[in-house]
Amino acid sequence: MTAETIIDIYTEMTPNPESLKFVTDRHILPNFQLDFRTKELAAGSGLAKTLFEIPFVSGVFIANNFVTVTKKAEYDWFEITPELKEAIKQFLQSGKKPVDETLLPKDVLLEQKSEAANESPETKIKDLLEKYVKPAVQMDGGHIEFKSFENGTVTLSLQGSCSSCPSSTLTLKSGIEGLLKRMVPEVEEVIADAD
Repeated sequence: MTAETIIDIYTEMTPNPESLKFVTDRHILPNFQLDFRTKELAAGSGLAKTLFEIPFVSGVFIANNFVTVTKKAEYDWFEITPELKEAIKQFLQSGKKPVDETLLPKDVLLEQKSEAANESPETKIKDLLEKYVKPAVQMDGGHIEFKSFENGTVTLSLQGSCSSCPSSTLTLKSGIEGLLKRMVPEVEEVIADAD
């Protein structure tokens, strides 16, 4: 990645008031996660070491496309979030590896290399829908199904409570389309199946 690469980062609250999730549009650590609870344990991760240099950081968790930062209790999120966002963005733009390969099991390394080489946009879309979208939609009494991906347009079928929900268009456009565009650059639009 070059310095001109645009990286989108947004935050999500977690059940722990001292932890905040920084979600990126990049795969940081696909199919694996590492938890660094102290600065000393972060030796194998350039990203975690960088974040621990910031005085209010007390823990770093790195996963697929997000970093969860735990802060020291005496700090407020509104004061420190911009600095953390910028530190994560600059690190990812630098092109450095967030985690040394020595910390990853061999099967994860092989899986990452083969996935990167073989994963089609359609496969990525289906995976994202399975992992992130379907569970949320099902919690609201609905179901969402992948129909097709052609010429940059993803067509989905909304079922159950989603098919007649007034906010389904907002969910489709703001939520699902936003996620897919961030994670799969080939996606230009998400629409509902007319059936």
